[in-house]
Amino acid sequence: MYNPFTLESKTILVTGASSGIGRSTAIECSKLGAKLIITGRNAERLKETFLMLVGEGHQNIEADLSDDAQIDELVEQLPNLNGLVNNAGLTETILTQFVKRENIEKVLGINTIAPILLTQKILKKKKISCGGSIVFTCSISGTCVAVGGNVLYSTSKGAIHGFVKNAALDLAVKGIRVNEVCPGMINTSILDRGKIGEEELRIEASKYPMKRFGNPNEVSYGIIYLLSDASSFVTGTGIVIDGGFTLQ
Repeated sequence: MYNPFTLESKTILVTGASSGIGRSTAIECSKLGAKLIITGRNAERLKETFLMLVGEGHQNIEADLSDDAQIDELVEQLPNLNGLVNNAGLTETILTQFVKRENIEKVLGINTIAPILLTQKILKKKKISCGGSIVFTCSISGTCVAVGGNVLYSTSKGAIHGFVKNAALDLAVKGIRVNEVCPGMINTSILDRGKIGEEELRIEASKYPMKRFGNPNEVSYGIIYLLSDASSFVTGTGIVIDGGFTLQ
C-alpha cells in the first residue's frame, strides 16, 4: 500500500524517549518501519519504551545529555542515521526576579545546549546521511506565547527556535533538513508532578478552542511527517500543534 509517510529502511535516534512525546514518537516510528535508537536518563523507563517498540533491530542507550562525556559516548555508539529527534527536555517554574545562575544552567543545559551539541557532534562524525532529517521538540512558549513563571523554559525554547532556522540554512547544501514541532500543553508526566492542581488544569484546558490539551501521539505524528520523505522540501520551519491556542 502506498504510504508517503513510511519510515521503512530509516534509522532514527530519539532523545528523551523514556516518557511523553519521546516515548510516543519512538513507538509510532517503529510502527512505520524505522529502526530506533532511543536514549534517556532513566534506565528503567527507557527499557519500558524499548519493550513497546514494534519490529526488530532497535537499541536503547542510557545517557545523561547534560554530561558532555556521555554525549560523546552516545555518538560513538551510533550507526549512520537518517533521522534525529532532539526531544529531551525539562521545565522549572520560577519568576524572573528569583532566577539564579544554577537555574539557568540547569534548564538551558538540557533544553538548549545539549541538543545543539549532540547535533554538532553527530554532524562532525558524519553520522547522519544526505537526505537526513533533524527535528527538535520546541514549544509555542518562547516562540508564540508567554506564561508567568515560565521564563527559563521559554528562553530555552526561543533559543532552539533560532537555532533551527539558522542550522537549516547551514545544512541545506548537505541535503540535511532541520525543522521543529511547537506543541501547546500536552498530557505528559510534567502535568503529574503536583505543581499544578486539577482545577488549574481544567481552567487552562478551557482556554484552548478544542477545550482539551493535546496527547503525545498527536505531536509524534507531526514529527513523523518531518522525518519522512513526505516533507523532503520542508526545512527551517515549525509545525504548531496547539489545538488552535495561538489563533486567539
